[in-house]
Amino acid sequence: MTTATSPPPPDAPSKQLSRLLAVLGRIERLGNKLPHPFWLFGVLSVALALVSWLLSATGASALNPATGETVGVRSLVSGEGLRMMISDAVTNYATFPPLGTILVVMLGVAVADRSGLLPAMLRAAVARVPARWLTFTLAFTAMVAHVASDAAYVVLVPLGAMAFRAVGRSPMLGAVVAFVSVAAGYDASPLVTPTDAVLSGLTTAAAHTVDPSYVVNPLSNYFFSLVSSVVLALVITVVTEKVIARRVAAMPEEPEPEDVPEGAGEVSEGLTLRPEEREGLRNACLVLLAYAALVVVAMVPDGSPLRGEGGSIVESPVLTGIAVVLAVAFLIVGAVYGRTVGTVRKGRDIPDQMAQGLREMAPILVLFFAISQFLAYFKWTGVGEVLAIRGAGLLKSAGITGPVAFLGVLLICTVINLLVTSGSAQWALVSPVFVPMFMLLDIPPEVTQAVYRIADSCTNAATPMSAYFVMTLSVVQRYRRSAGIGTLLSLTLPLCLVMLVAWTLLFYAWWALGIPLGPGVPVR
Repeated sequence: MTTATSPPPPDAPSKQLSRLLAVLGRIERLGNKLPHPFWLFGVLSVALALVSWLLSATGASALNPATGETVGVRSLVSGEGLRMMISDAVTNYATFPPLGTILVVMLGVAVADRSGLLPAMLRAAVARVPARWLTFTLAFTAMVAHVASDAAYVVLVPLGAMAFRAVGRSPMLGAVVAFVSVAAGYDASPLVTPTDAVLSGLTTAAAHTVDPSYVVNPLSNYFFSLVSSVVLALVITVVTEKVIARRVAAMPEEPEPEDVPEGAGEVSEGLTLRPEEREGLRNACLVLLAYAALVVVAMVPDGSPLRGEGGSIVESPVLTGIAVVLAVAFLIVGAVYGRTVGTVRKGRDIPDQMAQGLREMAPILVLFFAISQFLAYFKWTGVGEVLAIRGAGLLKSAGITGPVAFLGVLLICTVINLLVTSGSAQWALVSPVFVPMFMLLDIPPEVTQAVYRIADSCTNAATPMSAYFVMTLSVVQRYRRSAGIGTLLSLTLPLCLVMLVAWTLLFYAWWALGIPLGPGVPVR
């Protein structure tokens, strides 16, 4: 007869790890002294106004290599700036990209969640994945989810928390793993994503400065992106288990909030599905397959309205409007599941569930107002554009080439990414400088784009400038009310730094070995 034994206690942390945990604790305490994110962006807006006034007064400017025009800094402390801040406030908020994505996707996700589909899927998935593989599974799933662009944040961050909670681990840890995997690994995926199409298009335009016939296709970095997604998932797993999990365990105990969202994955529920839940999942899967098949068949004809310009599939409305496609998918499968298990009995239940889901988004919507205004001010002043062009120009004037030049691009774009979190916007600014400059040094545009992918990704999870950092913080606060900006930063920063180093080393090894970046795309 065997007797049950409790799991062995974790190994005592080494001196180095203890020092690291102490540093992270100080980061949390300092970060939590920052004001509420809403007021933080207000303070940043005031600081930007002063900086823009000083730079404008000194005539700060830069020559935009894409247009040949001189770009100057405009001051917010002016009549024109005041008019912009007042007249464009509503437009800035209404056109804020994450706002539409989150609201549209949540309409469908809310139905899938409130009907019980998402908790059932997680329980079914967790039952098949050993707890020791959960971190890697979640991290790699996030890499695949990059095909959904920003919608991946909305879906995976709360689901990561639910999955970890379902196996008795900290839901805060699950939310962090999901967030970092989506954000810091944003430009790595085993699938071709809309980001590949956007970056390749901008790179092609920049390359035309030197060679008007040069074309960079969306598959140009596919091999590198595929391997990167696996390597990054492994890095996230190791750092999470060796450092971040210890950091979470070292936090003072705090009673779990009583109003944790329904469907958050109670451990006491067990992982075994009831017969009606299994039937609901089966019906939902069949409907999802039918929906996917319908979309694919509709895209087959050359003249299909679901194809992009010139019959393009990568630039089709299905991919560019992936938020709508996902929302409809979640809504349909959620409704079918709910109908099977009895959580959706009549038509009005569906819009009611949508409304319940959107009510949970209220704190994020308030924060998005402050964030959208600041980012609009930052773009209007031209401060970001001048900094990007000037920084890139320093590399060219210094005559830096080869591996050192790659490192320069990484450092400049990594720093800029802390402020300009839109990857396409930043690449649109710096690619007209970096791509032609490197082409003249016999470095292919695809290589420059691969370097940029690293810089554009890793610090995404370490900057409160990101709207999804704020969104993740709201999810973390569902399980730990005292959590603040410093708490989340202390958990994401080690992951971001190790990912940056590991991904950079992977690129240098790739470049040294001469492995093609994509089909028919040599690295040098």
